[in-house]
Amino acid sequence: MFCCWVTSHSLFSTSVITAFTCHSPFSIPANRKISYMDAGGLDSDGRKYKSADEMWREQAGDPNKKTEWYHHGVTYWEGVKATADGVLGGYANVDELDISCSEDFLKILLSERFEADVRSQPLVALDCGSGIGRVTKNLLIRYFNEVDLLEPVSHFLETARETLAPGHYTNSDMHKAVNFYCVPLQDFTPDTGRYDVIWIQWCIGHLTDDDFVSFFKRAKVGLKPGGLFVLKENIARSGFVLDNEDRSITRSDLYFKELFSRCGLHVYKLKKGFPEELFAVKIYALTTDAPKKVHRTRSKTQANRPRIIK
Repeated sequence: MFCCWVTSHSLFSTSVITAFTCHSPFSIPANRKISYMDAGGLDSDGRKYKSADEMWREQAGDPNKKTEWYHHGVTYWEGVKATADGVLGGYANVDELDISCSEDFLKILLSERFEADVRSQPLVALDCGSGIGRVTKNLLIRYFNEVDLLEPVSHFLETARETLAPGHYTNSDMHKAVNFYCVPLQDFTPDTGRYDVIWIQWCIGHLTDDDFVSFFKRAKVGLKPGGLFVLKENIARSGFVLDNEDRSITRSDLYFKELFSRCGLHVYKLKKGFPEELFAVKIYALTTDAPKKVHRTRSKTQANRPRIIK
């Protein structure tokens, strides 16, 4: 039996949330040959790897190793208390700042992609790695009419179900949690065309590269036309960092962008921060369509203006 993968919006012990700035869209051509995964990395015990391929061959290079990879991860999280401090790795104090930063980003996306005066249907989101429902309760359910939660750790999901039960102050007929899926991310396929936003936070590091790509390719069918993935993750300065305790990998920005290219995804917008000592955190808004190119041309008056030769 294939073991579960676990998430829970976990903030790893070596991460931090910081202030962010917005950036313009860009994409990586799908046929471009890039080799950022050739960059070396290290694990939490200080061992160095020459490349991500070397690390993955050792950690998940055959079916038995891959099963152990996911089993080890889910076992770790099954031993964690279903509290904000538990799912945030002892950093419950960053909850408010995390939500605030995400909300600023989400407001921009909603205003640009899902204007209220042109919408004909309710907004629906999927919260991947929902854990105890922290992000759904404090953010998503306030902006989306329906939110589905995906979480493979049963005691986390039951806590979320209780917190978001009908009649709770965070739930109403207009804004409610609908479905609670106790399924590992690598095994999940969403209903076709259900979601405006698929939100994936502090959990994708538990997936191997192959499962990362296959998940996003499957999940595309779950997006409505114009829908988005939002991925919020810790970022390594270069290469990758493997956490031996919970079996997760922190990838660099370039590593992520190579995987996005393999998935056929394009970065529509991102926000980032650069803490001085710990991992940075980035939020990527990803689309299945390449962003439109903006062509800038000089006016005829400017183009024909005489130049002074010095």
